[in-house]
Amino acid sequence: MNIWAYILKRILLMVPTLLGVIAITFAVIQFVPGGPVEQMVQELRGRAGVHESAGGGGGAYRGRQGVDAERIKEIKALYGFDKPPLERFALMLKGFATFDLGKSFYHHSDVWELVKSKMPVSITIGLWTFFLTYLISVPLGVAKAVREGSRFDSVSSAVVLVGYSIPGFVLGVFLLVVFGGGSFLQWFPLRGLTSDNWDQLSLLGKVGDYLWHITLPIIASVAGSFATMTMLTKNTFLEEIRKQYVLTARAKGLSENKVLYKHVFRNALIPLVTGFPAAFIGAFFAGSLLIETLFSLDGLGLLSYESVIRRDYPVVMGTLYLFTLIGLVVKLLGDLCYLWVDPRVQFESLAK
Repeated sequence: MNIWAYILKRILLMVPTLLGVIAITFAVIQFVPGGPVEQMVQELRGRAGVHESAGGGGGAYRGRQGVDAERIKEIKALYGFDKPPLERFALMLKGFATFDLGKSFYHHSDVWELVKSKMPVSITIGLWTFFLTYLISVPLGVAKAVREGSRFDSVSSAVVLVGYSIPGFVLGVFLLVVFGGGSFLQWFPLRGLTSDNWDQLSLLGKVGDYLWHITLPIIASVAGSFATMTMLTKNTFLEEIRKQYVLTARAKGLSENKVLYKHVFRNALIPLVTGFPAAFIGAFFAGSLLIETLFSLDGLGLLSYESVIRRDYPVVMGTLYLFTLIGLVVKLLGDLCYLWVDPRVQFESLAK
């Protein structure tokens, strides 16, 4: 099987997976109470109750009598619920095929435009978290593997495990209390990615202001993620160092640096490189909700959470479609990276 046939096969397999995820979520939504129609009816009932109670004159309270059937039909038509579920599902899929994700009930704007407006925050957190995690974890993991059993290995393991055991949200609260003006020092801002006077700052001032704002969120985001990568790197290198070909290379008189960086390094990087795409995308979406909420960063995590709470179904389905599609593509890229790092791998084994 050549590379293009394999890619085509994987793309064809993505279609039923994507349809299945969307169909299940759509079906569940049909039975969730408190949808946009119910919310609007409840709001109208509340307004009617206020008007009636404010009218005086001893008139009977009629707000609880509800909203007339014609008005309810108009509300259903406004949100598209006047059509049968299967028809709405078919129309949604037709829009998704052209990346028309619909219009938000709450924000009254296109879901695609809404997602793009939230992207800068998620991209900022994701890129910094991803690059700092790899820049710290890989060298530290290699150093720990080479110095296994030493004091450096023990101390660094303790520090890494402590960082891993503290949830990012808890660490974020601690950083805000200590360094964000909570109770002690006011070195960093409490919220946002930029200051109010961002437009008036010079280029150097904008860079400094940006770095000043993201310091605490990035520390809170990176602290837990780099521990797993560090231990994975260490264990992978240890496994390779103990293999027969390393002993043979050493017996031939090769220097330790040549053995490590010419022979061990490439084989040990296979699981790290193959997880590269997933880690890259995961940094954008995994755990971003709590960090965004804590530091008042208006990103994709907060948007997804609020859309579920508000029953903003176009945003829920649109973001689900995008995230699922991205996840499937990333899985394919991970398999292709595996082949790139280790050409001995065959497509037939990847396809299983």
